[in-house]
Amino acid sequence: MPDTTCHMSMSLDGFVAGPDQSRDNPLGRRGLELHGWHIGDPRANEVDGIATDWLMRPRGAYVMGRNMFGPIRGGWDGEWNGWWGPEPPYHAPVFVLTHYEHEPIRMDGGTTFHFVTDGFDAAYAAAREAAGDKGIDIAGGASTVRQALKAGVIDELTLDIAPVLLGSGERIFDGIASFGFEPVEVLHSPLATHIRYRRVG
Repeated sequence: MPDTTCHMSMSLDGFVAGPDQSRDNPLGRRGLELHGWHIGDPRANEVDGIATDWLMRPRGAYVMGRNMFGPIRGGWDGEWNGWWGPEPPYHAPVFVLTHYEHEPIRMDGGTTFHFVTDGFDAAYAAAREAAGDKGIDIAGGASTVRQALKAGVIDELTLDIAPVLLGSGERIFDGIASFGFEPVEVLHSPLATHIRYRRVG
C-alpha cells in the first residue's frame, strides 16, 4: 500500500500556527516565521532545498482541515477558493474536513477541493480511493494531523522545527499520548532542523 505522509513546520514549543488566524494572517501572528526555510528567507540553503523537495513531492490525494483551506468559519459565506490562487500546488484531489456541505471546487492544474462532512475516516477513505497506487498526504492543520495520528494512518512524518517560540496558537501534539515513530533522517540549517520519521513497525 502506498505511504501516507505528513510534513509540518513547527516552533520549538510545538505550535504549527500562531494565535489569531485570519484572512490577513492565515498562519496566525508570527506563524510565517516557521516557514522561512522554504518561503523567501535568503539564509535558506541546500539542506532547506532538500526538505522543500520532500514537502513538494507529488501525491495522489490530500486531506486537510477547513481552517487550513480558508478563514471562513461556520456556514459558507461568500466565495472562497483557498489561499493558493487559481492553480494550487496540489495538482490532485484534496479532501477538506468540514461540518458544512459545499460543492466541489475545481481549480487549474488538476486540483479539486472536495468537502467531506462525515469526519476524518470518511475523508481518508475517499483520499485512499482517489489516490489509487499513489500516496496520500495529510496536509494539516494541527487538528487534522492529530486525527490522523490517532487513527494510525501516517507512515512518514516530517517535522521542520524552527528556532522560534510562539507561546500560543495551534499545538500539533495536544492529546497525543504516544508517538510511535523513529527518526530516519535529520538535516540542519540555520532556519530549521528537518527530521523525517517513519512509523515504528
